[in-house]
Amino acid sequence: MRLREGVYYYYRRVPKSVEHLDKRAPKIRHSLKTGDLAKALAQRDILERADDDYWGALLSGDDTEKALAAYKVAQKRAEALGFTYRPASEVAQLPLEDILRRISAISDVRTPPAVEAAVLGGVEQPKVRVTEAFKIYCDDITAVEIAGKSEEQKKAWKKVKQYAVNAFVQVCGDLYMDDITREHAKTFHKHWASQIAPADGKDKKSHSLGKRRMGDMSVLYKRYYAHLGDDQRVNPFEALTFNQKFKKRRLPFPIEWVRDVIMKPGALAGMNEEARHIVLIIIETGARPIELRYLRSDRIKLADKVPHILVEPSFDPDEPHEVKTVSSVRRIPLVGVALEAMKLHPDGFPRYRDTGNTLSQTVNKFLKENKLQPTGKETLYSFRHTFEDRLKEGRVDDELRKILMGHAIDREMYGSGGSLKLYQEELLKIAFPFDRFIL
Repeated sequence: MRLREGVYYYYRRVPKSVEHLDKRAPKIRHSLKTGDLAKALAQRDILERADDDYWGALLSGDDTEKALAAYKVAQKRAEALGFTYRPASEVAQLPLEDILRRISAISDVRTPPAVEAAVLGGVEQPKVRVTEAFKIYCDDITAVEIAGKSEEQKKAWKKVKQYAVNAFVQVCGDLYMDDITREHAKTFHKHWASQIAPADGKDKKSHSLGKRRMGDMSVLYKRYYAHLGDDQRVNPFEALTFNQKFKKRRLPFPIEWVRDVIMKPGALAGMNEEARHIVLIIIETGARPIELRYLRSDRIKLADKVPHILVEPSFDPDEPHEVKTVSSVRRIPLVGVALEAMKLHPDGFPRYRDTGNTLSQTVNKFLKENKLQPTGKETLYSFRHTFEDRLKEGRVDDELRKILMGHAIDREMYGSGGSLKLYQEELLKIAFPFDRFIL
């Protein structure tokens, strides 16, 4: 940035790697229209970020990314001069006073054509298809939001969102985002309605599935246009959803069944050791399977006065992972068989650390093959629900139940929520007796 005749100018050399792609090469130079240093620095920072993004897109070789980058650079250039970017057709509809202000801002004959285009709306919004918009959504729009997820969590997150995009493309085609109308959204909604209530009554999908698919497309549309600076755009998917009176609940194991059948010596003997011990720990902690899979030695406190595990996110750049919700962050005392099983795995469960649904599949298959499900519908996750039933039967305080389960408390929280010693005492009241042979 340089000061000439009381006005600051934005100067920058185009990197040699993109000189052949950027028409402004070898140097960028244009007036910032101000002699105020603070204002000039703010404008310069906006332009620098925009140019960095533009050059990155030019090097990507992706035409869609180049077009999007050019459009966003135009927005930033207009912003740096104090204007909101508008397409030329909208600029033409502005009050005459506003049009003249824009023209005055670029009246200097030395104003680069790219800046003129930005102020007068000469850069067209790129035509992007649904599948391309989804790639932008995953790679750019949500990049910061999912940065804390493990690779496994990122794949699972993207896989779920991809289902909605694939279904929309199958029903309506890989349309340009600009071409999606309310009628297309209604057609997609009707598709899911026919899946939820099929004419032949077979292979019915759940209301929640249809609601999720509609919601994912609505979010994609909204976030994509907000990314382009068009956050007032009417969303064609708005309010198209499915409501459900009764939500399907996971079936818990009966408490007596866990005590007398599952924990009977030999019942789980054929299951591999890590899976078997995870089951036993869930029985006495109510932890989610994924919370145990991601445990590391620094979160397993066996030597503490009250042995416990910590459920919390990892910010290690080599092994990041998230927890389900803020309320999921908690301390869970280890009592009964859970303590003895955890002692055998002071560094956690490497076999299942990054294997997605493998743990659930292994346990559920074993339960089914060995007739350990009283109704045939119980799963690994059912042990968590049984744990909550046991807390209720043991008359454990409602808020303490929520704390131990990692559920949200619907009031303002005061204090620490209680000591680990208190948690331990309450869990010892409901702990199952066990034969060490089951380990």
